[in-house]
Amino acid sequence: MKVHLIAAGKFHDIDYARLELLKLLAETPRIRTSVAADYADLASLGTADLLITYTCDLMPARAEEVAALEAFLARGGRWLALHGTNAVLRFGADGVVDTPDEVPAFTGLLGTRFAGHPPIAPFKVFVTRDDHEMTQGLRDFRVEDELYLTHRTADIEVLLHTSFTGRCDEFRDAEWDEAEVPVLYERKVGEGAILYLTLGHCRGHYDLLPVSPFWPHPQRCAWNYPVFHELLRRAIRWGLAHAA
Repeated sequence: MKVHLIAAGKFHDIDYARLELLKLLAETPRIRTSVAADYADLASLGTADLLITYTCDLMPARAEEVAALEAFLARGGRWLALHGTNAVLRFGADGVVDTPDEVPAFTGLLGTRFAGHPPIAPFKVFVTRDDHEMTQGLRDFRVEDELYLTHRTADIEVLLHTSFTGRCDEFRDAEWDEAEVPVLYERKVGEGAILYLTLGHCRGHYDLLPVSPFWPHPQRCAWNYPVFHELLRRAIRWGLAHAA
């Protein structure tokens, strides 16, 4: 069973997330994993059963890379997209962060586009559908993490959600009043599917360079919660359920 892991990007402790994901994948001896820092390795994607992405401000650089993702899904591949996979960040001259839709073919494929988040704080996550393999037996839970706010770009099936009313002052898209904010959703594409889980922020001392030279308090957020690891294990099983 082949997994292709793309772990790279900005403002997060990518090394930590990459290692934790590899440790979870290593729990299944039949899995063989290739690792990349961008979307350019089309050969590994072409033979993979499951694609996992943990990125931030990292988009496909060429139209051929988006086309390869579409072909991967069309043939039945499954894609576990985590946290900032759908995020583009551009700092304005006033210090406010814009989140432009620079690669609409990519965000259209994913089903959502990142727009902002309030300061990290605890929030409650609700089970939207309790009959899915990702959520069966789960109860509503509280977690401290970045509460990702997104714009939908395609039809999605929400499995876990939260709600948010308030401001995200760091982001240009600041005002929000959302009764259902997707935390986990599934999107069918061709013979394959995408599972997007927005939780999983992490940051070390030096991950805000060049915006800030030193971040005093390392953050692990959902990585500290057993329920997050349970969701990741279930997602890996979901991703490989069709593999030979």
